[in-house]
Amino acid sequence: KKACIEKKIDLVLVGPEEPLVKGVTDFIISSPALKNIDVIGPGKNGAQLEGSKAFAKAFMMRHQIPTATYKEFTLENYKEGVKYIIQHKLPVVMKADGLAAGKGVVICANHLEAIAEFELMIQRAKFGEAGKKVVVEQFLSGKELSVFVLMDGKNYVLLPEAKDYKRVGEGDTGPNTGGMGAVSPVPFVTPEFLDKIDAQIIIPTMKGLRAEGIVYKGFIFFGLIKVGNEPFVIEYNCRMGDPESEVVIPRIKSDFLDLLVGAAVGTLSEQHVEVDPRSAATVMLVAKGYPDNPEKGKEMKGMETIKNSIAFHAGTKFHKDKVVTNGGRVLAITSYGSDMEDALDRSYKSAELVQYSGKFFRKDIGFDLKKFLVKA
Repeated sequence: KKACIEKKIDLVLVGPEEPLVKGVTDFIISSPALKNIDVIGPGKNGAQLEGSKAFAKAFMMRHQIPTATYKEFTLENYKEGVKYIIQHKLPVVMKADGLAAGKGVVICANHLEAIAEFELMIQRAKFGEAGKKVVVEQFLSGKELSVFVLMDGKNYVLLPEAKDYKRVGEGDTGPNTGGMGAVSPVPFVTPEFLDKIDAQIIIPTMKGLRAEGIVYKGFIFFGLIKVGNEPFVIEYNCRMGDPESEVVIPRIKSDFLDLLVGAAVGTLSEQHVEVDPRSAATVMLVAKGYPDNPEKGKEMKGMETIKNSIAFHAGTKFHKDKVVTNGGRVLAITSYGSDMEDALDRSYKSAELVQYSGKFFRKDIGFDLKKFLVKA
């Protein structure tokens, strides 16, 4: 509050999910001293789409939005949950209801593993408060993608789609991370498939929010999966994702600030999103030990030699006039290209220019999409 007043802030774009879920938008709107500030980000009620897996699933069921079948359990009906899991088709997916820093989803290949994880979540608080309620759901097999919209409460604009890579190891192996890379556009996404997403998922979500009296001004991330030729929702986020942002925003040729203001004041119906036809690809440089125990404080060199890419600093800081690593995901390198492979090639060449002890990055981003590329 003090910073907004002292800096004479006109527009607040809320990035992280936790402040949104805790109601920072409501706080700003309801504060007399801040009432003239425009806010991009839903209120506490809208942020439940991300803050509560159970709320999101129930919302989708109420509004006939395609998603995996599910049931939710707590300590009170724990034994019923065990029975449900034993009878469930494999693999089975379990999600901590609340925010768990992107780590609250477990896919179990057998029933013993599933029951053990269920016990860890509910009985032993593996994910703390976030796991007091657990959503057990059907596993969907297909191709994942991310779609983003910006809403002004009544209208929305569609942003470029993307696909990110969460597993730390090549070939999508190893533990989940915040994201090891991303590409946009997604080669298997056709205009016809986007129309399906719009009709079956985006419009029903927008109408559902309005029907429930939720005034939603901000971004909605749709984590989707294409099963056969049909889109299903895996999850909602109430913000832009990372590292998808590093490929989505560079492809937006329209003035991004104009879009944000339009969302805040309710004039998105007058806005048009112009998209760069080039592909964009992001490669994430991470620290040794990521995601469990990343090393920090390693001196970085070579960033100034990057010429044909954009370097987005993530886990870095200045220390004694030097740039050093300061997190698991250190640097996101984004490049444009004539197609996905061209953009990736440029990002990989730039990635080689950056040096620090323990540097690691996946060298196979987009590996599963190459078969969809159409060569002239």
